[in-house]
Amino acid sequence: MTSLLRLGVLHLLRALCFALAATACGAQDWPSRPVRIVVPFPPGNGADVISRLIGERIAPALGQPVIVENRPGAGSMVGTTFVAKSAPDGYTLLAGGNSAMVINPFLYKDAPYDTLRDFAPIVNISALPLALCVTPSLPVRNVPELIALAKAKPGAITYGSSGNGSTHHLTTSLFATAAGIQMTHIPYKGSTASFADLIAGRVQLVADTMPTAVLYARSGKVRAIGVTSLKRSPFLPDVPTLDEQGLKGFDIVAWTGLFAPAGTPEPILDRLNAEVLKVLREPDTRRRMNDLALDPIGNTREHFTAFLKQELERWKKAVQASGAKID
Repeated sequence: MTSLLRLGVLHLLRALCFALAATACGAQDWPSRPVRIVVPFPPGNGADVISRLIGERIAPALGQPVIVENRPGAGSMVGTTFVAKSAPDGYTLLAGGNSAMVINPFLYKDAPYDTLRDFAPIVNISALPLALCVTPSLPVRNVPELIALAKAKPGAITYGSSGNGSTHHLTTSLFATAAGIQMTHIPYKGSTASFADLIAGRVQLVADTMPTAVLYARSGKVRAIGVTSLKRSPFLPDVPTLDEQGLKGFDIVAWTGLFAPAGTPEPILDRLNAEVLKVLREPDTRRRMNDLALDPIGNTREHFTAFLKQELERWKKAVQASGAKID
């Protein structure tokens, strides 16, 4: 090896050592300032609610405030892309779910991020089964009656969703495919607008997550006729699952997890996972989540990563089957 080459290698090794030392030092000092959780939806969304709940409970253990920052837009793409391009220092995290992490990468023609490449999964926080809800004026009280009506009048039943390619849209599309029926999709800008029209009878069906579905079903403003998970929801215990009503194996559950930009130091990721798991085991947290119709999950980083890979495969097929695409 020539002297010049040897000198270059030594400089490279020295730079690498400094970089590793700086990373280790940064991880040991973390956090030394507030941590923010970016929610790619408006305030009041399920991901927003769970982020605020978890954030306020892990802040004392971290010794720093945890700030929730809403960055909605483009079906969660704005906030998600922002975190993907943020510094991997543990100070910017993402509350990501189905739409952001496992649907949009296939829905958008040129998605600006790759879930497994650009993010480090930390922990899956909560599960949110969906409920099929109909406007009270629709003469059906269960899924078989809905299917029979849809078969008698192909395309006549309209269903709303929170947007083209959203979890709500694709769940209903998969239901229609499984049931062998045709319905007409009416996309809205958010689930609040779709439920307002469901209550008013301007659309006849909406599939939404438990926090929203329970609120309106218990008040009698809509009728819940089926739950999309394999097990009945404790929040709507009298509503049978789609599996129970003849669509065997139908199992779709929305979820919200915590992510960091890829390259975030392992000690920071491990600590965040541990702190969130502690919070999820606290009786007070579980009671609060129960009040909000949220099912706590909590898992290791390895289990969450494996789950994500399965979800990516599932929703890739769902997007392809629906024909949904956004340029």
